[in-house]
Amino acid sequence: MIKTFLLLLGLTLFFIAIGRILAGKKGMIAAFILALIMNGVSYWYSDTIVLKAYKAVPAPDSHRLVHITREIAESANIPMPGVFILPSNSPNAFATGRNPEHAAVAATEGILALMNDNELKGVIAHEIGHIKNRDTLISTAAASIAGGVMILSRMALFFGGDSGQSFMKTVAVSIIAPIAATVITMAISRDREYAADEYSARITRNPMALASALQKLEQGVMKKPMPGHSPETAHMFIVNPFFGDGYREMFSTHPPIEKRVQKLKEISAKY
Repeated sequence: MIKTFLLLLGLTLFFIAIGRILAGKKGMIAAFILALIMNGVSYWYSDTIVLKAYKAVPAPDSHRLVHITREIAESANIPMPGVFILPSNSPNAFATGRNPEHAAVAATEGILALMNDNELKGVIAHEIGHIKNRDTLISTAAASIAGGVMILSRMALFFGGDSGQSFMKTVAVSIIAPIAATVITMAISRDREYAADEYSARITRNPMALASALQKLEQGVMKKPMPGHSPETAHMFIVNPFFGDGYREMFSTHPPIEKRVQKLKEISAKY
């Protein structure tokens, strides 16, 4: 919990500092107010907003996804999260929520059709790992701050800046700040993806099931990327919904599948 608080604090201070550089005291005040709003909304309503955005529907109690999620949640010793299905043929899954007591996992129709039970267990265990370690809160807040930096960079000309601040400096920071925020979000997300993969391997004791799932997902998303997908939520999914787009791959929030599979193979060798 302390790590979460410090990370969110650091991201908020970074956001405020960017506001100060871009638009002086006015920008700093605007950034502070935006940060309060974004962190509050992220904490209390991120799960509801994301689930509605993707038109998620509750999975029936008899659905295999519910049974698998309950099994993994019991093994992880966390409350049963909400279980939702996304009406999309693109195979993917994500977790959301501010803590284990207020969490949900969601899987697309595409992944349910693509995965056998062992592979699906590996995927759900990965998402449960995010919930147990509160990655869902951290990643949502990080994405909100990154989005806020984008807003600030576009507001810079409106706010102006201190009298001594040159126009070129404002333009330069307006370009650099969003890139820096994206890099921070990427670093946080990539690190947590590896950790969630390791958690899945440990709790299912079947690392290669997740490895197989990731390889299927890579091919599946390349064939059927998620239409109408919002880049701000890319970090939430178990694999990048934008496979096949070279530009987006450069700024991917996920580590390469081949590296994730290799790490899982190394873990499997220990069993």
